Amino acid sequence: MHRERSLAIVQAMIQDIPLTHSMSALEFGAGTGIASFLLKDYVKSILMMDSSSEMVKVMQEKITSSQVKNLQTIRFDLEKSDYTGGTFDLIFTHLVLHHIANTEAIFRSFHRLLNPGGYLAIADLYPEDGAFHGSGFNGHHGFETRMLSDKLKQLGMTNISDRLCYTIDKQVSETKTQSFGVFLLIANR
Repeated sequence: MHRERSLAIVQAMIQDIPLTHSMSALEFGAGTGIASFLLKDYVKSILMMDSSSEMVKVMQEKITSSQVKNLQTIRFDLEKSDYTGGTFDLIFTHLVLHHIANTEAIFRSFHRLLNPGGYLAIADLYPEDGAFHGSGFNGHHGFETRMLSDKLKQLGMTNISDRLCYTIDKQVSETKTQSFGVFLLIANR
């Protein structure tokens, strides 16, 4: 399911963003790097950033075993520190934003790291009732895309659009399956 979801998100990005082989990209919260591996042939390079050393280890093993040359990993917590290693033409993230406590601060970081004319692509959950993660989850229960768009506009982002790009059907109890919509929001700096 994770690969199918990532494939749907990446295909939507390919359709909606004019990607070129000269673009440098950052995947924020890359996890195991599925999306970056799917996108690697459409851009010059991708830095896969994650705050988990275990996720970075998994990504690095995948890079080594597949001998991919345009993917790099970094263990870095962008929520706690300013990244100073460069800027990017594309920043993308999927199903990570709802785990971020201060979305406005992370948006400021994204804006600072984007080159003029660069693209931000966020895939995440539409508002849901908390069933996606279940009880005890301290993050956001999805987002209204209009609210995210307004925050991005305040930073000077333009050409903001969003659309449904995937639906997750998840068993939330022994007898109940629930559908969760995943949007792709794209903004231009």
